[in-house]
Amino acid sequence: MPQNKAWTLASFPATAVREDDFKLIESPAAAPREGEVLVKNLWLSLDPYMRGRISQQKSYAKGVEIGEVMTGETAGEVLQSKHAKFAPGDKVTTPSGWQLYGCLKGELLTKVDVTRVPLSYFLGCLGMPGRTAYFGLRDIGAPKAGETVVVSAASGAVGSVVGQLARAAACRAVGIAGGRAKCDYVVQELGFDACIDYKAGNLHRDLKEACPKGVDVYFDNVGGETLDTLLRLMNTFSRIVVCGRISTFDQAEPYGLKNSGSILVNRIKVQGMIVFDWLERYPEANKALLDLVIAGKLRYRESVIEGIENAPKGFIGLLKGENFGKQLVKLA
Repeated sequence: MPQNKAWTLASFPATAVREDDFKLIESPAAAPREGEVLVKNLWLSLDPYMRGRISQQKSYAKGVEIGEVMTGETAGEVLQSKHAKFAPGDKVTTPSGWQLYGCLKGELLTKVDVTRVPLSYFLGCLGMPGRTAYFGLRDIGAPKAGETVVVSAASGAVGSVVGQLARAAACRAVGIAGGRAKCDYVVQELGFDACIDYKAGNLHRDLKEACPKGVDVYFDNVGGETLDTLLRLMNTFSRIVVCGRISTFDQAEPYGLKNSGSILVNRIKVQGMIVFDWLERYPEANKALLDLVIAGKLRYRESVIEGIENAPKGFIGLLKGENFGKQLVKLA
């Protein structure tokens, strides 16, 4: 069997994640038993939700324990199969985590068609991030033509799709991103109407200028001060999709919202979302997103680092906002 390399959790981060919170181990890849499939992982997805999985705080899913392989989704190729639905050479996505090879039950794999789009897209705009944007905006944000939609982390895997879907729904799309280069990309390449650089230090003023009619939908990927600022700009009966809180992960104490009174005064609908709640409707999102990509109506950017050895470094960079687009690790 081929030699596997896997990152395991060595310690729970107290605040900021460090590279020594992970340990790289090597061992022979497992041989598949009846009903299992051995996959060679070609791509590893790095996502903000992983920070919550290595916290000891209660969350919506079981966390990673010390010594366990880091959680994560991969895309790869079937090497050996003892499952009737899969054959060597099939391209699949898997939940096998931060490792070169995964041996899993066939029911955990998803076969994908790479004849029209690259395999890596199924970890981004055609995968979990794309579906998150699709269901969060459509079902919770429920934008109407002419409304203003604001999305934070607008150049990232989820935010970039949210803004483009908002534009497709005839809405004004305003992004928030860190740095002029990212903001220029969001407007010039993705077609947003405006993008605010939060690092410029004038978030409230700049957002107010970019949203002269107020904000009808805010898709929140960061939480904290940015969410607090948006609460000052939300319209009556507006909607907030609470998707992520990356800005608060390393804080010793929870961020205390100062403008929560706006929720009552403006009768704002605030709803958290976990994409797994739409599991039965994944095919709907998959088709809609694929059609947009093939038609050239959904643009996508990847931030790629090379080698399994660099996964922790890439993850830490993601949490600091150093990525530009969907963060991936190219494994082979």
